[in-house]
Amino acid sequence: MTDPVRQIIIKGVTSRGSTFRPSDWAERLAGVMAQFRPPGMAASHLTYSPYTRPTNIDGVKSVVVDERLRALEPLAWKFLLDFAKDNDLQIVEVCMLPDGTQA
Repeated sequence: MTDPVRQIIIKGVTSRGSTFRPSDWAERLAGVMAQFRPPGMAASHLTYSPYTRPTNIDGVKSVVVDERLRALEPLAWKFLLDFAKDNDLQIVEVCMLPDGTQA
């Protein structure tokens, strides 16, 4: 059986429920992380890293971060967690199972 993919979601909502600004923060943050890719994967300036993807969850701008980034580039992982902490953003941990469901 394949190991599940663990992810964190950085939500664009503070612990007090305020919407984080600017409105394109998720795209900017994922853009900064675009250079981090699996070994051997060609980098393109027009695509996001498979480890950090901006998304919209229930109307809230968010960034999904694959935990495999931690092993690939620990400082990038730390940067993302520090960004969330410094801006008082909510973090949710999820686990993607091999069949595509979340746990």
